[in-house]
Amino acid sequence: MAKRKQRRASAKTAAPTTAKGSSGPAKSSSAPAKAKKSPAKKKATEKNPVKKKAKKKRRGATTSSSPDSSAPSPATLRRQLDRLDREIIDKINERARCVLDLTAGENSTIARETSSSRNLQSIERAVSASAGPLPETAVRAVVREVISGIKSLEKVVRVAFLGPAFSYSHLATIHRFGQSVDFLPLGTIGSVFEEVARGQADYGVVPVDNSTDGRIADTLENFTRCDVKICGEVNLQIHHNLLGRCARSEVREVYSRPQALSQCRRWLATHVPSARTIEVTSTATAAQLAHDKKGAAAVASVQAGTNYGLDVLAADIEDNPDNLTRFAVIGSTSGERTGNDKTSLMLQVAHHPGSLADALTVLKRNRINMTWIESFPVIGARGEYLFFIELEGHADDLRMRRALKSLAGKTTRLETLGSYARSEPVK
Repeated sequence: MAKRKQRRASAKTAAPTTAKGSSGPAKSSSAPAKAKKSPAKKKATEKNPVKKKAKKKRRGATTSSSPDSSAPSPATLRRQLDRLDREIIDKINERARCVLDLTAGENSTIARETSSSRNLQSIERAVSASAGPLPETAVRAVVREVISGIKSLEKVVRVAFLGPAFSYSHLATIHRFGQSVDFLPLGTIGSVFEEVARGQADYGVVPVDNSTDGRIADTLENFTRCDVKICGEVNLQIHHNLLGRCARSEVREVYSRPQALSQCRRWLATHVPSARTIEVTSTATAAQLAHDKKGAAAVASVQAGTNYGLDVLAADIEDNPDNLTRFAVIGSTSGERTGNDKTSLMLQVAHHPGSLADALTVLKRNRINMTWIESFPVIGARGEYLFFIELEGHADDLRMRRALKSLAGKTTRLETLGSYARSEPVK
């Protein structure tokens, strides 16, 4: 009996208990209990579901090695390029039609709107508006060729220059007019003046002065005898190169134009001291001789070397790294007013003390800045000189008109060679 009572008591203690008010069986006390989240933690998880997603993404990133599916395929990019090319051509043709509409009449205002000075302003605006990645030189070249091609629809412009092709005068002509023109290479600067004066060429490009050697005497002399006007300028940075088909140590003769040899005289004396320097009419002619003759080299542009199949034996050999030649664009009329202009004069004063100073005082009184002055002897009059002067401003400016009127009373000869838009140096 006592044993039976003991068994009942132990069974009671081992029996599972049920929760108060519950009809179902209670869970065994031996089962592991799940830890409950605290209310604060639960709220934080609910408020920041992004954290869970970010963790999932990070876990996915470590396991996935596939490329970004959002990047366009090569085929897509090629189709995009084709579409952009078509749009570019459409816009160029749209511009061409607009220019042709403007030039359909004979209105002088329209003529001014489509002038070369206007075209230069269009190029500069395009360069300023470009955000890259194309460099400035590329933007300038693209827009220049577009304008040149459109201009040729109206009329193919004929431009004379000191040739042959790929001389520095030729490069300056390309910088100014593009390549959709009729190039007329000539043998002398005088021939360029004569072709323009006779109307055989619409424009001419001639060198005026160089930052190393100063004036170009042939050009100044032709201004004294030919009835032409300066209507533009090109400031070309000149980089000379030693070109040839042999090693530098084998060079025995160096050909080039006198000005080019002069601008490299120190370098030539130092690096090819045993070579004889020989003057020719142009740097392009020098390149041709370097191609034809054994042991010959030329001082010329890289473009001339490429044209004649020459190697660059030494680059940028000019003694002055800021070597710049200024070219005048000559034509039958002066350039129109742009607001950023220069005017060139040729004058002669009486041969007595203070006459030149009296003339220059007129410029000071009218607050006109002089940017260049050069003297040139009067042929057949010993001791007499002409003065070539360059001024800031246009001949049509009120201030300039007053100054020119006063200058006429202070000089024995006064000619306005032309007004033209100021240009920046180009490489």
